[in-house]
Amino acid sequence: MPAAEAVACGRELLARVGLGERTEHKPFELSGGEQQRVAIARALVNEPELLLADEPTGNLDSHTGGEIIELLKSLRVEKHMTLAIATHDAKVAAHAERTVQLVDGQIRSSSSSASSS
Repeated sequence: MPAAEAVACGRELLARVGLGERTEHKPFELSGGEQQRVAIARALVNEPELLLADEPTGNLDSHTGGEIIELLKSLRVEKHMTLAIATHDAKVAAHAERTVQLVDGQIRSSSSSASSS
């Protein structure tokens, strides 16, 4: 991707995750939630069909974590991609259309929810 196109794409994605006004800030100048949003934007640059999120809310307060989950859910629909989230947080898992519980590397249970959010 040409440099100008990459910059434009990056700015568009940062705006999409709510950080359009923070494009010139250094990582240490961003909150944990803002850093997480930057990571999401970076992950979307190449328009993946599958987005893997490992504990995306792990270091965030519950309000910011909720915002990140809602953002991921809306991006999943908007970008027509599969979203797989690894989490220990039952509140995060409750947002999933399908959950698979692993114990010692083995599938303990698998279930689908009726909602398609």
